[in-house]
Amino acid sequence: MSNLRSRSWYGRNDRDGFSHRSWMKNQGWPHDVFSRPVIGICNTWSELNPCNAHFRELAEWVKRGVWESGGFPLEFPVMSLAESQLRPTAMLFRNLASMDVEESIRGNPIDGVVLLMGCDKTTPSLLMGAASCDLPTIGLSGGPMLNGKFRGAELGSGTGVFKMIERLGAGTMPLSEFFEAESCMNRSKGHCMTMGTASTMASMVEALGMSLPGNAAIPAVDARRNTLAQLTGRRIVQMVQEDFRISKILTRKAMENAIFNNAAIGGSTNAVIHLIAIARRAGVPLELDDWDRLGSSLPCLLDLQPSGKHLMEDFYYAGGLPVILRELGEAGVLHREALTANGKTIWENVADAECWNREVIRPFAEPFKQHAGIAVLRGNLAPNGAVIKPSAAGPHLLNHRGRAVVFENVEELHAKVNDDSLDIDEKLRDGP
Repeated sequence: MSNLRSRSWYGRNDRDGFSHRSWMKNQGWPHDVFSRPVIGICNTWSELNPCNAHFRELAEWVKRGVWESGGFPLEFPVMSLAESQLRPTAMLFRNLASMDVEESIRGNPIDGVVLLMGCDKTTPSLLMGAASCDLPTIGLSGGPMLNGKFRGAELGSGTGVFKMIERLGAGTMPLSEFFEAESCMNRSKGHCMTMGTASTMASMVEALGMSLPGNAAIPAVDARRNTLAQLTGRRIVQMVQEDFRISKILTRKAMENAIFNNAAIGGSTNAVIHLIAIARRAGVPLELDDWDRLGSSLPCLLDLQPSGKHLMEDFYYAGGLPVILRELGEAGVLHREALTANGKTIWENVADAECWNREVIRPFAEPFKQHAGIAVLRGNLAPNGAVIKPSAAGPHLLNHRGRAVVFENVEELHAKVNDDSLDIDEKLRDGP
């Protein structure tokens, strides 16, 4: 394959070619691998990022698939952003990580890329960086944790802790029980099993067409996640052979499909800023008002925390994201012709998807919640727009008048928010 990008490194019979090959041979690579397509495996593995801490193993399954299809897999690290650990917030570093991804791909002898992503900001940062390079690219999420189980009840990651901290403060939950719940909430490898930002981003990857079907919901510890990784490795070599670049997938129609899907799953409000950022890297026009116009009137079909009661493991067993996309397609909402990473249209991928549990995934005609897509709000507090997730908001939050208490900084908020002397209550007021 003389047109491979890596040939300008490894296909030269001069001093530079000698140097590039010779240095790589110190790892034991035989000479013939340098004529193969080089597949970069962009890995956000880190022990400081618990959502992605199993990615070393996942990468090995990707490599197996790459070797099987005649590629040369080379794994490289990029900055890993752990929302649960990184202060003050992982969002502060998203663009920095995307630059790390972009320059790592651009500056190295890479013909195609597999993006390993899981925790909240790792997904958009990898997609942003890869979109700027426009090589054949496919995504693979790390998968959600198993459902949390605590004393006979389901416990959702993130969602449950807010209730428990209130019980602890009220004296109705002993500290020993609080500590016990920590291990019960996060009991396996993987990212949050609620529909927080991590699960939303994994679903966005699949809805955009940037992964193989089924990527969003397979649990991290399920053997089928490893199978998907191996198939992903096989597919990226084919994408290089076809010169099937990321720009063929990240189109306006794909962006709109992601917005439709986000409404149907009750996805995170963070999807708004991330999808717009990805679109801008891909050169696709997408604005805040598009979210309101395209998605706010759509129903939520998925009964999953925090909007509902189930968790990602249940979502997978019910049929996963392909069922959601099929419901949208049958309702005339989905852009069926949008291309996906396997070379098929999104409709070809999901047309035969079956639902195995209608308590988890509802039909479009009988949704879990009506008019539940992300809505854009404007007013004196947010003249440039703010977003709300109606699917996770109780009716009392959608229409409220009351006193506002303003704190100088986050330290004052933490110090005083539980102070009984604060001049606030739950009563509605007619006046200012």
